[in-house]
Amino acid sequence: MPTAPDWVASATTNVAAKLLRGGLADLRPLPRALIDKGRLRSVYRFAPGTEPAAGDPVLLVPPLAAPALCFDLRRGCSLAEHLVDAGRKVYLVDYGTVSFADRGLGLEHWIDDVLPHTIRAVSADAGGRPVHVVAWCLGGIMSLLTAADKSDLPIASIATIAAPIDMTAIPLVAPFKPLVDLTNGWILTPAYRLLGGAPRALVKRAFQLSAIDKVITKPYAVLRNLADADFLAQLEAVDRFTDNMIAYPGRTFGQIYHHFFRANDLAEGQLDLGGRRISLEELKIPILVIAGDNDTIAPKRAVGHLVDVLDNATDVSFQVCPGGHLGVLTGRAARTTTWHHLDNFQNTHNPR
Repeated sequence: MPTAPDWVASATTNVAAKLLRGGLADLRPLPRALIDKGRLRSVYRFAPGTEPAAGDPVLLVPPLAAPALCFDLRRGCSLAEHLVDAGRKVYLVDYGTVSFADRGLGLEHWIDDVLPHTIRAVSADAGGRPVHVVAWCLGGIMSLLTAADKSDLPIASIATIAAPIDMTAIPLVAPFKPLVDLTNGWILTPAYRLLGGAPRALVKRAFQLSAIDKVITKPYAVLRNLADADFLAQLEAVDRFTDNMIAYPGRTFGQIYHHFFRANDLAEGQLDLGGRRISLEELKIPILVIAGDNDTIAPKRAVGHLVDVLDNATDVSFQVCPGGHLGVLTGRAARTTTWHHLDNFQNTHNPR
C-alpha cells in the first residue's frame, strides 16, 4: 500500500500526463501488413516480434459492430501483442466501416464470403498451414457457423471468448421477450429497416448501457485510482474502443434479432439460413470456450451452453475467467487468466 506522499506524487504525475500529453495509454497499433481485401474485409498480418514467428497461423476474428482494435487495445494489454511476442504468426480481419449501402447484406455475407476468404488467405500466406481461429462474441458464433457449414476450410481449431448461444440466459434480453412474442417479433423490424440497420451511435449506447453501473461509478473509480497509471490507461483505451463502434447492416441485424434473440435458434446448436441448415454437430475440431464471470452481455450460462451442442468436436474445454464482456478478452486480469488458457490451448493444438 503506497504512503500518502507516494500516492499524491503518482496521482500528480498521472494528471499531468493526461493534461499535457493527452493521456497515459500507448495506443499505437502493432505494425501490420495488408494481405487480402474484399467487401467489408481487410486481412492483416502482424509483424513478428522479438521471437521468430513459427507454427500454424492464428487468426483474430472480431464481432460485427465492434472495432477490430479490440484485439489490439493498447500496448501492454493487447492480445495480438501477446501472441506475437509468444512467437505466433498472427493475423486479423477488419470489417471496416459499414454504410447504408451495405444494408442488404445478411449473415450469409460473413459465412459465405468474409470468413471463408479470410481463412483461405491466411492459410495461403502462411504456406498452406491450417488456421487457428480466436474469436470474440458474435465473431465466435460466425466462426463456428462458418466452420460447421464448410468443413473443407483449413481450420485447425477455434477458441471463442464471450460468445453466447442461449439468449434466454441473458438478463438484458429476458425483460423484452414477452413484448417481442406479443408483437410477433415486429417491434424492432420497421426501425432497423428504415435506418438500414443498427447505427453505430445506437450500438455504442447499447454497449455502454450493458455496463451502466461502471458508467455511473466511473468518476469515483478515476478519483480512487488516480495514482494507478495502468488503470487509467485501460480506461482511456476502453473509451477509444467504445467511440469506434461500427453499425450493423440492416439485413444482418434483422437476422440476428429474429434468429438469435427472438427464436433462440442457436440454443439447439443449429441455424436455418435461407433454407440451408447449419448444425454445430458438424464441427470436428478442437474448441476452447471462455466466458467472463461478470459478463452481462454474454453471461456464463449463455456461453457455457455451447459445450452442450458440440457433440462431435475432437476436444472441448470450457473456462470461466474474470471480467465483463470486453474485460474477459482484454482487461488487465485477462493477461494472466484468459490469455493463459489461450496459451495452453495453443501449445496443445498448435505446437511450434
